[in-house]
Amino acid sequence: MSPDLAVDTTMEFAVEIADRYAQPDAADLPTDQAWWHQSLAHGAPGIALLHIELAAAELRPFRRAHDWLTVAAGKPVTTGASTGLFYGAPAVAHALAAGAAVRPGTYRSALTPLTRKIAADVHDRVDTAHSRMDAGMLPLMAEFDGIRGLAGVGAYLLHHDPGGTALRAVLDYLVRLTQPVTNDEGTVPGWWAPTGPTGRDEDDFPGGHGNFGLAHGVCGPLALLSQSLHRGVVVAGQREAIETICAWLDSWRIDTATGYRWPYLITRDELGSRPARVQHSGANRRPSWCYGTAGIARSLHLAALAVGDAARRRVAEDALVSALTDPTQDALIGDASLCHGYAGLARIATRAASDADEPVAARLRALATELLMRAIAQPVTDNPGLLEGASGVGLAVLAAVTKPATGWATCLLIT
Repeated sequence: MSPDLAVDTTMEFAVEIADRYAQPDAADLPTDQAWWHQSLAHGAPGIALLHIELAAAELRPFRRAHDWLTVAAGKPVTTGASTGLFYGAPAVAHALAAGAAVRPGTYRSALTPLTRKIAADVHDRVDTAHSRMDAGMLPLMAEFDGIRGLAGVGAYLLHHDPGGTALRAVLDYLVRLTQPVTNDEGTVPGWWAPTGPTGRDEDDFPGGHGNFGLAHGVCGPLALLSQSLHRGVVVAGQREAIETICAWLDSWRIDTATGYRWPYLITRDELGSRPARVQHSGANRRPSWCYGTAGIARSLHLAALAVGDAARRRVAEDALVSALTDPTQDALIGDASLCHGYAGLARIATRAASDADEPVAARLRALATELLMRAIAQPVTDNPGLLEGASGVGLAVLAAVTKPATGWATCLLIT
């Protein structure tokens, strides 16, 4: 919590956002569309999270949260390989688990079967992934990433079913994902995607690409492997897998006049040329959660904490502070959102501060406060969603002045 933010003003900001969406039927939102009720990124589950936190802080009635959870869970929920932490069964379960954290004993009739189905789907997806690896094929990002893939679903399991077999299956899979793949075109990391960043074949990405992002790239698996190790959920080869990804990040780190940076992604040609070809692409990109130095630095921070690497921890903290204080990077931030704006950067800074020693921790807390003030100063978007909309900003702002009652931010893989 930040003592520097005006508590009343901050709470009023979060409440104002929530009041816009007090009732689902009065919000003029696409509640009748099959995808919307089960999208944590854009729909009802994310809005529910804000109402849950406000109810826990006794700022608004829990009935509002319940109404939104009813929207999320009241229609058929997608299961299977097309789901991820931000869509389908895992997304709805994440919101229901938050409600149950504030009202213990509630939502179990819906949450228990959902968690069982998520675990069963994970085993099926892991089996499919191992078959793919057995065939020497490369993975699509949706197989492993934080948004759609097994790293994201694994984050749900880590916090809600840590003793189950499904989480260990995910970790075993991620360990194997770090093994290089050799084909007729040469050797690439095991997480190398054969497509462009859209998940489709693209002329600009012949031979695919290597993605660094926390949301869509290898830093999602790194974050989950590290968080699990830190919590004592360990499988064979896990520490070595963490070190492999960290070594990759070390080799592609860009040293600029204002600090360390990383590229968003690299092409097959760039893989052969090493960092010299990508200096511009990492140094001149916004330092966002989804892509960018802030998200990458936090995943590296989690890895350093998990394996007890003090030197790498300092690198991660220095990279994060420098990215958040660089005027060039700051000029690239254009909104308040969690995904790629001030609110997401503030949550990363706050979480990193909780794991840092002084005086770095104090510096990060001060930066988080500054970033949240900038978020509040932005026009409030008409988008109500969690990742790119107003609910995510409201949650980040509220978390600065009240202790979060739920693990809503675990979906970001930063905590």
